[in-house]
Amino acid sequence: MSAPSEAGLAKPGARGINRAEIVDRNFLDFLDTWTAPPPASAHPDAPVRVGSSLTGRDLLDLLRYQIQSRQVDLVAREMRARNEGFYTIGSSGHEGNAALGMLSRADDPAFLHYRSGAFMMARGAKDPGRDPVYDTALSLAASAEDPASGGRHKVWGSRSQWVLPQTSTIASHLPKALGAAIALEQAQRMGIAPPVPADAIVVCSFGDASANHSAATGAFNAAQWTAFQRLPAPVLFVCEDNGLGISVRTPAGWIEASFSQRPGLDYFAGSGIDPVECHDVTRRAVEHCRASRRPTFLHLRVRRLLGHAGTDIETDYLSVSEVEASEALDPLLHTARTVLATGLLDAAAIRSLYTQTGERVRAAAVRAAARPKLTTLEAVTRPLGIRDPRAVDAEAARCVDETARIAAFGGENRLPESAPPRHLSLQINRALKDLMIKYPEMTIFGEDVAQKGGVYTVTAGLAASFRGNRVFNTLLDETTILGMAQGHGAMGLLPFPEIQYLAYFHNACDQIRGEAASLQFFSNGQFDSPMVMRIASLGYQKGFGGHFHNDNSFSALRDIPGLVIACPSRGDDAAGMLRTCAALARVEGKVVAFMEPIALYMAKDLHEPKDGGWVFPYPAPGEHVPLGEPRHYGPTAAELLIITFGNGVPMSLRAARRLTDATGAEAAVFDLRWLKPLNRRRIVEAARAAGRVLIVDEGRRTGGIAEELFTLLDEEAGADLPKARVTGADSYIPLADAANLVLLSEDDIVAAARRRLEERPNP
Repeated sequence: MSAPSEAGLAKPGARGINRAEIVDRNFLDFLDTWTAPPPASAHPDAPVRVGSSLTGRDLLDLLRYQIQSRQVDLVAREMRARNEGFYTIGSSGHEGNAALGMLSRADDPAFLHYRSGAFMMARGAKDPGRDPVYDTALSLAASAEDPASGGRHKVWGSRSQWVLPQTSTIASHLPKALGAAIALEQAQRMGIAPPVPADAIVVCSFGDASANHSAATGAFNAAQWTAFQRLPAPVLFVCEDNGLGISVRTPAGWIEASFSQRPGLDYFAGSGIDPVECHDVTRRAVEHCRASRRPTFLHLRVRRLLGHAGTDIETDYLSVSEVEASEALDPLLHTARTVLATGLLDAAAIRSLYTQTGERVRAAAVRAAARPKLTTLEAVTRPLGIRDPRAVDAEAARCVDETARIAAFGGENRLPESAPPRHLSLQINRALKDLMIKYPEMTIFGEDVAQKGGVYTVTAGLAASFRGNRVFNTLLDETTILGMAQGHGAMGLLPFPEIQYLAYFHNACDQIRGEAASLQFFSNGQFDSPMVMRIASLGYQKGFGGHFHNDNSFSALRDIPGLVIACPSRGDDAAGMLRTCAALARVEGKVVAFMEPIALYMAKDLHEPKDGGWVFPYPAPGEHVPLGEPRHYGPTAAELLIITFGNGVPMSLRAARRLTDATGAEAAVFDLRWLKPLNRRRIVEAARAAGRVLIVDEGRRTGGIAEELFTLLDEEAGADLPKARVTGADSYIPLADAANLVLLSEDDIVAAARRRLEERPNP
C-alpha cells in the first residue's frame, strides 16, 4: 500500500511514557490545529472518492465506530488503574476492522482476533436492542451481567450477532472457523437447514504473528486442500498485519510473500489505515467470498498503538522514533482527515463527537463497575455442568421409527438385536449405524473412516449406507479433524470425529481444551460445540506399535473442565453408552470423549479360549447406560472391591477367579465405565460395603485415574480404608515383549489383591 499522507497531522512528541495519553492528545491536537478551509459539503450518499464504494454516510458511521473503540481502549486502562476493569489488550491501530463489521452481515458467523473492538462496535450497531459500548464495559468489569461471557472473561462475543466468543487466542480459532464454513455447505447437501442463511460466510480474523502458529498453518493448508478438490469453503481469513507479535517483529513483506500466491486461497490486500482503501478492499473480499464460496485471504496492513496491553512498554523493544511513526499512522487521524476533506463534518464537530463519546464510555464504565459480579463457585461453573439429566436420558431412550431401522439394516431379521452376541467393535459399528438413522444431522469423519472403515474396520460399511457425505475421510491432521467437528456443531450438525489413536489426540489437544470444551463456559452457555470424539485407545496390543499406537495415558483428557469421558469394555455397554453420548451432545451441547480399548475390539473370550465370555447381545432400541452408571460384577458385600475400567475389566475378572480358586475369597469388580465425571456416590458406597479396595489403573502411576480415586476414598470413605493400586509404569510403551514390563499384568492384580485380603477391613 502507499503510505497515507501525513499532511495536516499533528507531529507526535515524547510527552512522557504514557502512550495512551499521547495518542489521545495527538488526535485532539490534530483537530484543534486543523486550518484547511472547509470544502463544499459532499452529498452523504455520494462516494467520498472517485471509484470508491464508500459513501459519506458510511464514512461517518466508520468514524463513529472507530472513535467508540478507541475510547473503550482508553477507558479500559482507566478502569484497570481503579481496579474496576481487568483487561487492557486493546484495538488501537486496528480500528480499520470497523469496515469488516459494517460490510459483513449479522448472520455471518465471526471468530475474531482480540483487537476487534471497532468490528464489534459496527456489528453491534446492527442490533438495536444492544449497546455495544455498555456491553463491552460490562465485560471489562467482569460483571455477571456481561451478555457475552457472564463475567467469566473479556471476550468479543454476541449470540444475536453470531460472534462466537474467543479468549486471547493465538490462532487456535482458525481450524473451527474453516470447519464452520465447510459444514455450512455440507449441511445443505445433507438436507439439513443450517442456523444461518445459505449464502452466509464465516469471518475469521487474526494477527500476523498468529499466522505462523501451527493451528493457523493447518487451517490454511486444509482450506487449500478443500479448494483444490473444488469443494466450497466460504471462509474469509482476515490478517491484521501490524508487524509485531508482542515484541517480536514480523519480517517486512512476510505475509504478502507467504500468502499472495497460495493456490486455493484467494488473496486481497490493502491498507487498514486509510478508510477508503480499507473499506473498498474489504468489500471486494467479502463479496468475492460470498459469491465464489472459496477460501479468501484479506491482508490488511495496520499499526499497533498503545503496545500489546496496558503493562507493555513498547520502548523496551522499539525506538521512540518507531513508536512515534506508528502513532502518526493512527487510523483515527486518517479517517478524521478524510471526513474533513469531504466537508461532511468540521473539526469542531469531530472533536465534539470524540469527547462526547469518551464521556459516554466513562459513564458506561461507572455503571458497569457497580453491576453484580460472579460471587459463588456454582455460578462460575454452571455452564460446565449438566442442565437437565432427565432430558438426556429421555433423548438417549428415544426410539426411531422401526420401519426406517428395518430398511437401513436390510430387513427385520437383520436387526442387530436379533443377532447372536457379538464383540466390541461390531457392536460399536451397529450402534453408530443406529445413531445415524436416529440423527439425520449426524456425521462421522476422520482419517480412513469411509471406504476403508477405519484402521480397525469399526466404521466399515457406514459410508456406503449413508450418502450425502455423512461419512467421509479427512486429511491427516488431528487439529483439522477437531476443528471440523467444532464447525459442524456450530452449523447444527452432530459430529462424531474419529481420532485414530489416543496418542494422536495430543497433537490437537488444544482444540478440545482451549476451544471446544471452553465455549459453553466463555459464552455463558449461549454457544456450544456438541461432539462425540471417538478415540481408539489404551494399551495391551501384544507389543505392537510402540508409544503412538499403544498409549495407556489419558491424563490430558481428564484435566479438561466440562469434558465427559466414556470408556466401555464390552459391546453392549458401548452401544448403550454411545446412545447417551449422542444425547449429551444433542441436548446439552457437550463434548464427549469416547475411548475405545483397541485390545478389546475383537475380544470374544474371557477365561478360556472359545468360551465366548466376552461377547454380548446388542441392546434393544431405547436401552442406554445413564451418565455415570457403573457396572458391578460379583456380590455387593464381597471381601474385596476391584475398581477398574477398560482393559482392566476382563483382566480383573480373570484375576478375581484366580483369587477365589486359590484362597476361596470373593472379589467384586466395579467397572467405572464413565471416567469423567466419576460417580462419586456409587464408588464410595461400593467401597464401604466391601471394606477393602484395589484400584486397577492401566494408566501410568503418575497422573492416572487411581490418584483421583484414592483422594475420593480418603475424603469420603475414610483414610483408614484399606486400599491399594496397581498401575502401569511411568514410561512410554516400547515394542514387542518389553511392553509387558511397562503395562500392569493379571499377576500384578492377583498379587496385590492377596495382599489386601491380609489387611483388616474397616469396622
